[in-house]
Amino acid sequence: MGVTSADIELTIHRQDQQNFSVDFRFSDSDPENQTEVRLGAGQAALAMFNFSHLQELALLGDMQAYGKALSDGLFADERLRTAFAQARTAAEQGRAALRLRLNIHPSAMELFGLRWETLVDPQNGSFFATDQNVYFSRYLSSQDWRPVRLRAKGELRTLVVIAAPTGLEQYKLSSVDKAVETATITKGFGEMGLKVLERATINELAQSLSVEEFDILYLVAHGTFANGESFLWMEDENGAVARVPGAELVTRIRELEKRPRLAILASCQSAGKGEGEVLSALGPRLAEAGIPAVVAMQANVQMDTVASFMPSFFSELQKDGQIDRALSVARGIIRNQPDWWAPVLFMRLKSGRLWYVPGFGGPRGEFPKWPSLLRGIQSGRCTPILGPGLVDALVGSQYELIQYWAEQMEFPLAPFERDSLSQVAQYRSIDQSRFTAEDEWLAHMRAAVQKRASLPPELITPKTSLDTMLKAAREKLLAHDPFEPHKILAQLPARIYITANADELLEAALIAAGKKPISMVCPWREFSEQADVGVYEDDEIDPTTETPLVYHLFGLYSQPESLVLTEDDVFEFLIGITRHMKSIPDQVGRALTDSALLVLGFHSSEWSFRVLMKALLAKEGNSLLRRHAHITAQMEPDESRLLNSARARRYLETYFARGSDVEISIYWGTPHEFMKELSARLEK
Repeated sequence: MGVTSADIELTIHRQDQQNFSVDFRFSDSDPENQTEVRLGAGQAALAMFNFSHLQELALLGDMQAYGKALSDGLFADERLRTAFAQARTAAEQGRAALRLRLNIHPSAMELFGLRWETLVDPQNGSFFATDQNVYFSRYLSSQDWRPVRLRAKGELRTLVVIAAPTGLEQYKLSSVDKAVETATITKGFGEMGLKVLERATINELAQSLSVEEFDILYLVAHGTFANGESFLWMEDENGAVARVPGAELVTRIRELEKRPRLAILASCQSAGKGEGEVLSALGPRLAEAGIPAVVAMQANVQMDTVASFMPSFFSELQKDGQIDRALSVARGIIRNQPDWWAPVLFMRLKSGRLWYVPGFGGPRGEFPKWPSLLRGIQSGRCTPILGPGLVDALVGSQYELIQYWAEQMEFPLAPFERDSLSQVAQYRSIDQSRFTAEDEWLAHMRAAVQKRASLPPELITPKTSLDTMLKAAREKLLAHDPFEPHKILAQLPARIYITANADELLEAALIAAGKKPISMVCPWREFSEQADVGVYEDDEIDPTTETPLVYHLFGLYSQPESLVLTEDDVFEFLIGITRHMKSIPDQVGRALTDSALLVLGFHSSEWSFRVLMKALLAKEGNSLLRRHAHITAQMEPDESRLLNSARARRYLETYFARGSDVEISIYWGTPHEFMKELSARLEK
């Protein structure tokens, strides 16, 4: 979870030719306090900067005076000084750190070149950037709307690129000792699995990032900034100097399907010279290209500064994954260096985290009811409820697929609505037709499966169904993944499975486990054609652990007309599920009201999850649920959009308790991570 923090975001806009306005937003560290304090539209504070004076101080190298002059300009308005002082006092009283994000609006372009890392506290004159109680970063927006999904600490991968070309002396650049750099990095990164690139060419770097998924890119290279462009002094195929434009690296990064979560540029001038060209420098351009956190260097930085800064940064990052906190500590280590202010953090991770630790919510991350849950599973009194996250390994994040589809159709509505399948599908069904929306979505799913699984040509035909492709992709995954979720679920002695997924992967896994599953579709509306599955009377259904029932809530891919796809479908589902409640088998109703519930593969923000859980907790007879232990394995929220991770978690952990005395424990992690832990406990 990391250190508790209160959050301040300062957004600077241009007001007129000489003046700027500052919006202030403060969020308390207390998860119970959902209020914000802010100076907003019509109340923004006034800021004024003496650019010529700041430039003179920069040339003199007097960073204390520079930081004070910068602070005087930013906090020129007494209202802002007062609000900031009150916010800092509130953080101190709550024994919390202060996460300070500076967001410069594009209307104030000339402010990007200022040395904001020298900013001082207007009350006591101390540098924010070296204060371990203040986590300072610059916020940069990105055109990449894909969610930032973090991985567990134990799964992190780091690509190390050390450019040590021959011939640097010809350009009056110092040589790079590759062996020394490698040893330092290997020691510093610890658990973050390393791959050191043998030859630091731009092609090998791009190829490695496209073939494997890396969380961290660490690049050691000389960097220069000339004529408005960044250059990296990398290697060619023969190990000689290759002067690579920063724009080329940015383009290669932008084209990647999976981008690193953190890029560290240990090169001179990788964040510009601090003279106004910073936006065209490599660091911020990588951030804009979609890397959510970038550490770069502004102006020239001494090699001994980097040598002291990096090990400290790596060591602190290992502790809790808080990038901005680790940077604050590392800057403090080099505070006596003349270029201590050179490291810059561009970040759009609202919580500042690089990784998370899978486990249960609460202060100690424990789940004391494991014996109860395991007993419920072993006795057949457990009902698994499956969500879209179970197929992420086969198709990728559903959010990314939705956003890609929205981009392809030039979706005109607000960017945040691109996360919602029902909203995007609704637009397409009105713009074209319902059939077009169905057909395009299934086509995107098919393309995603093929891209991730590289299926053989004989499976890639217009007549190959999506289910066939998904099953083939899962078979490839099973070859090296013993904890594939459907496989583990099929081995449980469950009589009923309820799924929000339209695939038939669970049925395939049950058949592979020697069982004979029965499939049903929830009759939420009258279908245009009678489905091949799903027409049973109650007295015909007698699910057992050997003949379990798989109940599909939101339709099947093999029956596109049954899919709950558009917004109209969502509303029709909510009405239809009420009207057809009597058509739901009694066995399903009993499973939802008198068994341990194991909810897997949902993001808490998904409408399907909220509708499902609210309906469950409001269902008549659910008082029997108190007899059992229940778990929902929630995948981590999108880190690029949360303002406060701790508050978001707390909100989600209490969301379902309102109006109900049914306790549902939350496991934070992927279905794969939970299945691995569940399997280990069942074996014992």
